[in-house]
Amino acid sequence: MAEHLIEGGPNAPEENKINPMLKFALELGPLVVFFFANSRGPWLAERFPALAELGGPLFIATGLFMVATVVALSVSWALTRTLPVMPLVSGFFVIVFGTLTIWLQNETFIKMKPTIVNALFGAILLGGLLFGRSLLGYVFNQAFKLNDAGWRKLTLRWGLFFLAMALVNEIVWRNFSTDFWAGFKVWATMPITMVFMLCQIPLLQRHATEPLFGDGGTKK
Repeated sequence: MAEHLIEGGPNAPEENKINPMLKFALELGPLVVFFFANSRGPWLAERFPALAELGGPLFIATGLFMVATVVALSVSWALTRTLPVMPLVSGFFVIVFGTLTIWLQNETFIKMKPTIVNALFGAILLGGLLFGRSLLGYVFNQAFKLNDAGWRKLTLRWGLFFLAMALVNEIVWRNFSTDFWAGFKVWATMPITMVFMLCQIPLLQRHATEPLFGDGGTKK
């Protein structure tokens, strides 16, 4: 059976699926590792002297963040024989900006990574709409099925959301401490994203082509 490196797009033929909660855990896991390593940097350096060679807490966190990202993508590949598009793109920037952060001992690179990634995602999603393509289907197609109008509306909303989050990251890292930024990155960014996702449920229900949450979604 032919296998594709990248996960299929919206309404693509059936492929190996991963449990949505496990997929969420794989995407959140590296962020939790990053926060823990940043907050417990001295403790980790004391117990694992090799980590101390990376630098201060943020540099240790960055190194472990890179490793956790690679592990999460590897697990996803092992389970589905495909790689999720957006975590793959984000992972690429984690490796690039993480390497620059540690090599140059400059925190700016890893702090700017969320800005660049979110801005890139927003530009890609909104740019795709200009060419008539609802690219968000590549991300959520395994979780639910929508008609074309639903994918377009959801893609527009997520595109604008990503641009807003890019702006928020710029404000936070430029005006607050590193510890505050690291905490915000994990404990504020994720809840904000979850609230945004919950706000999309009415749209999903209107445009679902298969039962959504077992409640019989309808087409519009």
